[in-house]
Amino acid sequence: MPHSLCKVWIHGIFGTKDRMNLIESKFKSELIGHITEKLLEMKCKVRVIDGTEDHVHCLFLMSNDVTISHVFKDLKGESSHWVNQNDFLKVKFAWQVGYGAFSVSESKVKMVEKYIRNQREHHWKISFQEEYDRFIALHGRI
Repeated sequence: MPHSLCKVWIHGIFGTKDRMNLIESKFKSELIGHITEKLLEMKCKVRVIDGTEDHVHCLFLMSNDVTISHVFKDLKGESSHWVNQNDFLKVKFAWQVGYGAFSVSESKVKMVEKYIRNQREHHWKISFQEEYDRFIALHGRI
């Protein structure tokens, strides 16, 4: 095969440290834009990013130039630094240590995109912790 083809959709989830409500509406769109830029710099095509005050969901095509762990380490480290450098908050901003990264079938991309776009409404019914526990139960622990 003369060329490589990599088309792996990733649904990424990561939360703020101690699940604190740190992602304020006054800078949320800028943060999402910044995360989008970082993903594009890593050659990951972004479909959608959204979240609430304590976590972010992103749906993107994985690049064959980087590993999943590199993507999330870079995204979280660089974006927390960016938030703190811009003095958006009076407290220090940080992400939790871990993250979730789940593969998404091409046939489910639109469904996951809709789910991510409706995070605010979704979390009126279920907390982030309950949601994440469901993801773990659905996908299993290794």
